[in-house]
Amino acid sequence: MLVAFSVAPSGTGRADGSVHDAVAAAVRIVRESGLPNRTTSMFTEVEGEWDEVFDVVRRATDAVGEYGSRVSLVLKADIRPGWSGELDAKIERLETAIGGADEGAA
Repeated sequence: MLVAFSVAPSGTGRADGSVHDAVAAAVRIVRESGLPNRTTSMFTEVEGEWDEVFDVVRRATDAVGEYGSRVSLVLKADIRPGWSGELDAKIERLETAIGGADEGAA
């Protein structure tokens, strides 16, 4: 399964509203999990089996909770039993379908 998630605290007390330290704590957990992952400006994607992926998401969410009084979690999952390596394969199929155009050209 692939999961894309975004987790952020609120009620941090920071005047600038920045949440980068909390997000860094979450991403650190994802990266240390050993599961295939990718972080972009809006989401972190992680690939693996249901239990291991959701354990990582739970631990990342708990880590973010240390930075504020509330936590917002947005999650999208692609559950496709029997498939793996889709973190990159989906992008490769897309690029092939659009003729190999450079990423970000759209």
